[in-house]
Amino acid sequence: MPQLVIRNVDPQVVARLKAQAKRHHRSLEGELRQIVTEAARPSRAELAHRALALASALQGRWVGDSAALIREDRDR
Repeated sequence: MPQLVIRNVDPQVVARLKAQAKRHHRSLEGELRQIVTEAARPSRAELAHRALALASALQGRWVGDSAALIREDRDR
């Protein structure tokens, strides 16, 4: 798995991050991993664009209630 190295971080920043990690019951590394993961999540605009693209790709397809299919499978 790739690694990231951040040099020359202000000691006060490190202390605040350690305190934050402790509050979340995580190691400093785990806290930083969570922060980076959240920062890299797609934006609402990106998600909306993906949803519209998917809706467009599925347009015209029938999507029915799967309950009948599940019941049929269970009754076998």
